[in-house]
Order: sequence, then C-alpha cells, then structure tokens
Amino acid sequence: MIIWINGSFGVGKTTIAETLKMKIASAIMYDPEKIGEFLFNIMPEKKDDFQDYELWRILNFEILKNLSKSYHTIIVPMTITNKTYYDEIIGNLRNNNIVVKDFILTATKNKIIERLDKRENSTEWAYEQVDRCIDVFDKNFEGYKINTNNDTVEDISLKILDILKN
Repeated sequence: MIIWINGSFGVGKTTIAETLKMKIASAIMYDPEKIGEFLFNIMPEKKDDFQDYELWRILNFEILKNLSKSYHTIIVPMTITNKTYYDEIIGNLRNNNIVVKDFILTATKNKIIERLDKRENSTEWAYEQVDRCIDVFDKNFEGYKINTNNDTVEDISLKILDILKN
C-alpha cells in the first residue's frame, strides 16, 4: 500500500509522514523530490517546476511500482496540484493493482503561512503557491481531507491510522 500525503507546501506533510513511519511497522518513506532535484541538475532544458518533466513522473511511477513489490507500506509526502500529473503517477499505480490511499492535509492560509515562517528552508516560491494549493485541493482532488488547523501531529496521525484500518 502507498500512503500519499498531499497538500499545500507548509501544511505538515513531511512531519505527518515521519510520525506515521514510526507508527507503522516496516513502513518506508519515499521522497519524489529527490528525483526532481536530480533532474534539475542534469536536464539541459530548465523548467520552473520539476514536476513538468515527463521523466520525473515516469521515474516516480516506476520507482514506486517496484518498491511496492518489496515493501508493504510506502509513505509519500508530496504536493501534486496538477491532476494530469497526479493521474500519471497515482492513476497508473492503481491501474497496476497497487493500493494508494490519498490524504490531503488542509489548513487556513494564515496557519500555512505561520508554519512556513517557522521552517528553516522555506522559499519564496513555497509562499507563492499557498493560494493556488488551497484552491486546487478544495475543488479538484478527491481523497481523505484532514484539516490540520487545530490538531496535533499525533491527532492527525491517529486519524490517518483509523482511516487505514477501515
């Protein structure tokens, strides 16, 4: 099973993923951004967003498909706002009979900005994406939506674990 944790930059995806990894025996965490960083460094054609590289989507699909053969649970904290790209990875995984559970973490703009302010590595680009992400996840994506405004990391993790049990 793949647990995909989607949501705006700064909403808490990685924090929740790390907590889930500690709670789920033998789970591994996979970060698709590593492939994006690699492609940024080698591709002659520069793009603003590494997700725009078709190769990024192909590689992540193939890596996750192959990892799912060896690992029972893979946790993926990754923002994908482009529905076509989402379908190219997650839709194709499902078409290969791989169970993907989608979780979309949500929060108010003020809460997300507050969290980005506390992060050491927040970029201007991440701040610029907040409104777009909130809008996209409010309208265009299905999945288990979890509002993170007032809950602790522990509370959110337990909500996800409860959903996974059912």
